[in-house]
Amino acid sequence: MSSTRSTRPSGSPLPKPIRSVMHPDASRKARDKDKYPDGMHPGLIRGISVEEQRYEFGVDKVVFGVAAALIVGFIAWGVYSPESVSETAGEAFAWGMEHAGWLFNIVMFVCVLLVAVIALSRMGQIRLGKDDEEPEFGRFSWVAMMFAAGIGVGIFFFGPSEPLQFFLDPPPLTNEAGTETAMHQALAQSNFHWGLNPWAIYSLVGAAIAYSTYRRGRPLLMSSLFAPLMGESNNGTILSRTIDIMAVAATLFGTAASLGIAALQIGEGLGIVTDLEVGNPILLTIIGALTLGFVISAVSGVSKGIRILSNTNITLTFASILFIFLTGPTLLLINLIPSGTLYYFHEFFNMASRSLSWGEETLAFQSEWTAFYWAWWISWAPFVGTFLAKISRGRTLREFILMTVAVPTGILILAFSIFGGTAISFSREGVPGFDGESTPEQVLFSLFDALPLSNFTPYLLIAILAVFFITTADSASVVMGTMSSKGDPESNKMVSIFWGLCMMGVAVVMLLAGGEDALSGLQSLTVLIALPFSLVVLGLLFSFVRDLTTDPHTIRDRYAESALQYAVWHGLEDYGDNFELVIKESRYGDGAGKDFDSSDDKYTSWYERYDEDGNRVGYDYETDTWEDGYTREEVDDRVDEDDPDSDVESETGEQTADSER
Repeated sequence: MSSTRSTRPSGSPLPKPIRSVMHPDASRKARDKDKYPDGMHPGLIRGISVEEQRYEFGVDKVVFGVAAALIVGFIAWGVYSPESVSETAGEAFAWGMEHAGWLFNIVMFVCVLLVAVIALSRMGQIRLGKDDEEPEFGRFSWVAMMFAAGIGVGIFFFGPSEPLQFFLDPPPLTNEAGTETAMHQALAQSNFHWGLNPWAIYSLVGAAIAYSTYRRGRPLLMSSLFAPLMGESNNGTILSRTIDIMAVAATLFGTAASLGIAALQIGEGLGIVTDLEVGNPILLTIIGALTLGFVISAVSGVSKGIRILSNTNITLTFASILFIFLTGPTLLLINLIPSGTLYYFHEFFNMASRSLSWGEETLAFQSEWTAFYWAWWISWAPFVGTFLAKISRGRTLREFILMTVAVPTGILILAFSIFGGTAISFSREGVPGFDGESTPEQVLFSLFDALPLSNFTPYLLIAILAVFFITTADSASVVMGTMSSKGDPESNKMVSIFWGLCMMGVAVVMLLAGGEDALSGLQSLTVLIALPFSLVVLGLLFSFVRDLTTDPHTIRDRYAESALQYAVWHGLEDYGDNFELVIKESRYGDGAGKDFDSSDDKYTSWYERYDEDGNRVGYDYETDTWEDGYTREEVDDRVDEDDPDSDVESETGEQTADSER
């Protein structure tokens, strides 16, 4: 890069950099042929999508076999001796909270910090796809689909009961129960559990999956995200398969907890409308009936109908929130929503800092509430992250992070403020059912019972929760099928059904292990499985940052900064205002990349191409052609001949949008 006198008239637009007339392309290509894979500089790679690779998909017998054996064995143990499971899980839970509960706090805080750094830095300009790739969905549709991942069973189960619980029994070392300050603290604590923290981890995992799959061309597996640390050819190793097995287990237990909560709520609703006494036999019957619905939907392939039903469900959820806002204590809610939200941000770091050092009471509170939530969100991260990744292809990192964190957080804060604020208002007025003695599932139905149309709303709530149950199982099972099938986006349907049935089995064991307090079984087992997976998440974050620092966009930024700083300084020094930039070849060691080894494996190994057998194959990046003549069309034609129904809509991409938390 050099400077030269300019004849540009004053005030005219700044011209583009001028290429040298020397045209060094031929000599450069000759040198680059041996220096870089396929003669392509890492800064010139536009990205590689997974569809452009030549992966052989199919059931990974090791991942599927080991995960299936462990989970089926756990289900058998839980059915045969639920007391033993409960005792073991309780002891492990207590030990984990005392000795490793701090790990959950670190993971969640690091995630919040990292999303802010990535979104606000130059890395935020990196695209989750190839450089010229456009988003698959319009912004409105994209945002609408996010609601499917953020709205679900949790809002109905914890939305009214959690703020009410914190109002009547505030977290340790905070406020006196029943006061106005306690009301704001209750909403702040609930928002802390459901707001920025979970969506920060979902956003990071989703961004890492989308980046790895659609920009680096790796299989859609959790282990693929560790390629910067383990090497690009890490698939099939013991460590990579261990990571994938842990991802399947975490997803299964986290989703099973949601299904168990849905069953508890549906059981409460049935008890109200039928006057039946709901115990484990009724809950098991509910899970069995909904499992049948899931299997029918999975086998029949009625994904379009399920999506329509799920979208209707989301609409009904928002309608329920609006109904409470309009028929409940509207004036209080209008004032409480902004003040409670601001109090949440005011108290954020205070709530994030609580640990064993604050005393035994705080440890007990963290174990029952915050640690359970952090474990739940960590175990849900592979599932929700995969969903967010598949609907966000083509977005920039900055847009992805800002929208996937801000939009769901805003919706959940609004929902919890309305549900929780109404429940607290009823408690202050002495309405029956809001004195702190009711279970979470009872509080929901008591809330709607105190509002108009109380004869109709229990049936509506049961229907909403039932659809949430089926669509969650349907979508999560497909994601687990992909995880256990080498990243196949259209995994074997029977594999997905198997994982769905395992989810139901684990949900049953969780409820049986909890005994009279079924929720405790859900909490203990969720925390237990998420504790080791939190280490995977920390490693994933480190690996993702390393990926971003070696991205072609980052490399180009580095060259641009080096070249421009040098050229502008000398241009001003030699010519004042009157200079322009010229691109020409410099002497070796004097150019923009003089302090940068662009041939290092960490910048180049990822875009080497391989065939189905793992043999290195040349690739022309300028014409996008394989040296051995391979074409994607030939493979698609063979698939169509073998399976005339192969063009059936992929469940993973579209139907995952039906997933509910």
